Amino acid sequence: MGKAKAASQVPSKAEARKVNTSKPSKCENARPDESEGTVPLELQQKCLNIFRDALRPSVEDVTVLQEIKGCLFDRDFATAFGKEEYLRVYASRWSPSRALGYLQVLNDVQEYVLPNEDLERPQLSTQVPLEVVCLGGGAGAEVAALAGWWSVMSKSTPELLLRARFVDIAAWHTTVEALHKHCVTAPKLSQYASANAREANVPLLSEKTFSCKFQQQDVLQWPEDAMQSVISPTTKLVTLFFTLNELYSTSVPKAQHLLSQLTAAMSANSLLLVVDSPGTYSTVSFRGGEKRYPMLWLLDHTLLTDTARKAGDASTFRWEKVMSDESKWFRLPPGLEYPIELENMRYQIHLYRRLAAG
Repeated sequence: MGKAKAASQVPSKAEARKVNTSKPSKCENARPDESEGTVPLELQQKCLNIFRDALRPSVEDVTVLQEIKGCLFDRDFATAFGKEEYLRVYASRWSPSRALGYLQVLNDVQEYVLPNEDLERPQLSTQVPLEVVCLGGGAGAEVAALAGWWSVMSKSTPELLLRARFVDIAAWHTTVEALHKHCVTAPKLSQYASANAREANVPLLSEKTFSCKFQQQDVLQWPEDAMQSVISPTTKLVTLFFTLNELYSTSVPKAQHLLSQLTAAMSANSLLLVVDSPGTYSTVSFRGGEKRYPMLWLLDHTLLTDTARKAGDASTFRWEKVMSDESKWFRLPPGLEYPIELENMRYQIHLYRRLAAG
């Protein structure tokens, strides 16, 4: 567990310093980059309820939360992610806010992942499930986000199937399984619930529609054959949500090698989606030097320059960038309910499409 930072979604040191467990965050007046998003409030609340029911967050977790924050601030990731109770408290504290942010992100990139022309051919879409692989996705935010996003997609095309794989260095098996169970199981109702309430009480998705698998793996030490058993030619989307900068901070060469592995494993028209902290929060020093490089510069250099040069032809590009924004906000809308504090999410987002060449 000594390299738990290599694939776990970790709050920044600034986040680790804050101890607030009182009230949910309030929305402020939005600037153009501070959208509250377009995801219905009801769906966002359902996603929060999944965390509430699966992980049982409580203000009484404050002592454990402070212990976790201390470990994160000291970058003692082995301890922070080394106990089942720590994992539960971590996921119940930080993952719900990010899940809602990721839900908006998936909504924003939907036109690239599932173009309208594909949706108009349901017989093609239903024969082959959409396969998504989330690297560093063990803490559960991606589980709920994918479920929420897919619940909207499946309303128009019920036959659509989603197969998700989550890869992380920490032992998040229990968290992923608990969240998935509550995504595909109807919430428990009071024995006094009305007949109408019982009739309307359905799970977010059916178990057939949405399946999940978790694999514990340090992605910086990922054998080629093991990677190819997870990321196959049928994988449509690979995500790195608040993970890539941590990988770069651990080892720039190993992170670049991982991106090269993804280039080799992913097929034409598949997508790589990177979401991370914006600006100076995502800068990396190289080989111990004082100069710090933006994560985006390293990412673009590896995908858009190095992969073409390694193909033997500088004009033969293997990736194209189809969406990019260096600073966005997801702001929580008023009216959401959760036992402990929620936070807005500032992020950068970059979406790359694998080209046929190379």
